[in-house]
Amino acid sequence: MNDLITIWIAGGTPFPTAAAVTIVFAVIAYLVRGVSVSGAIAGSLLCFILYTSAGWGAFAALVTVFLLAWITTKIGYGRKKELGIAEKRGGRSASQMFANLSVAALFALIYAAIDHRGAFLLAAGAALAEAAGDTVSSEFGQSQSHSARLLTTWEPVPAGTDGGLTLAGTIAGIFAAVAVGAVYASSGEISWRSLWILVLAATLGFMTDSLLGATLERRRVLNNDFVNFLSTLVAALAALVIASI
Repeated sequence: MNDLITIWIAGGTPFPTAAAVTIVFAVIAYLVRGVSVSGAIAGSLLCFILYTSAGWGAFAALVTVFLLAWITTKIGYGRKKELGIAEKRGGRSASQMFANLSVAALFALIYAAIDHRGAFLLAAGAALAEAAGDTVSSEFGQSQSHSARLLTTWEPVPAGTDGGLTLAGTIAGIFAAVAVGAVYASSGEISWRSLWILVLAATLGFMTDSLLGATLERRRVLNNDFVNFLSTLVAALAALVIASI
């Protein structure tokens, strides 16, 4: 544990600074109803791990994920509420925070404590980009489209159906992944040349989300949180594999 603390401090992110920044961010996220009380607590823990393990660039990328999710959740909220697919007013819960952010935190922790290869930072970034892309594609697609196409059979289904894809949502999701990746790259945590890897891996991740949604989630084998967790994991692992080729 002492070695891990030394690594973190040597990385230029002292505990007090990281703690203060993450607490303030969590409080703001709660006040704007982006997260519930449990979501704020879980989010601040995961944010602290990301900030201390992967630097301010990972924190900036996380803030970008939150802003994109918060904004697109608000777009067309009334219509989504009428359809019964709107996010709860109280914000995202602790289980949703862990489902979307724990993989990124894990790979950042691996980078800081075990192996300083940049590929692990890239994997963490891909997981964050996938979380943004998945949320934005879902929320924006539901607000802009009345119907979607089921990924497995391509049959038309109502917007908001598990595994359903919309053109508007897919394009918005890719742009969200690019935005998160660009913020991450601008910090110097990853190179601009590797941005395409991050975006490709994130896109594969949220396509996996749709595939799992159309199959195992529709059959109630997996719930949405576990689907989101697996999708971020696929994105992170895809980034590692592509970077090694």
